[in-house]
Amino acid sequence: MAVPEDRQPLIATLKRAAFHLKDAGIPFCLAGSFAVYARGGESVDHDIDFLIKAEDAERVLTALAEVGFRGEVPPEGWLVKAWDSVENEDNLIDFIFCPVQRPVTDATLADTDVIAVNACHMPVLSATELMIHKVLTWSAHYCDYARGLPVARSLREQIDWPRVYRETAHSPYAHAFLFLIDRLGVMSLDETSALAASL
Repeated sequence: MAVPEDRQPLIATLKRAAFHLKDAGIPFCLAGSFAVYARGGESVDHDIDFLIKAEDAERVLTALAEVGFRGEVPPEGWLVKAWDSVENEDNLIDFIFCPVQRPVTDATLADTDVIAVNACHMPVLSATELMIHKVLTWSAHYCDYARGLPVARSLREQIDWPRVYRETAHSPYAHAFLFLIDRLGVMSLDETSALAASL
């Protein structure tokens, strides 16, 4: 799924950042909406997210600053940010090391496949972990299932639903979403819960 970079400047920024992270030897993977895109799915978001380990955050900002990115350490404490100036626009990348209260580890970065994103090969987070991250963002303050439905529908065959069920069982918002997509025919909640219980 190639998108002309003159029509999608974020793709150019994504590729440039991935190239320099690989060149610096910093472990990372593509996550978020562009990981869904890379896996052939549909996303309603338009941002760039990479996962990194917490101990590599400073190295990421240093490596990218050397090639013209502008970095920031925001107060949230679970990510760092970098901007890439392209055609008088600042394209933002989030480098996340603790998404949805789940610290990024070597195991997280191993739960990936190397996929070509507009001809640039890079590790892309598994569809299962992408779905887990999506449903665990919902809470009493934010619960927009319209942002999760395209991901579930377009990546359904790549997702380990029993694992999603197990790892989001503590969230009533996640359970309600699984009930919804069961009713929509995306997956079978009965089969998923039975398989999750047997593992």
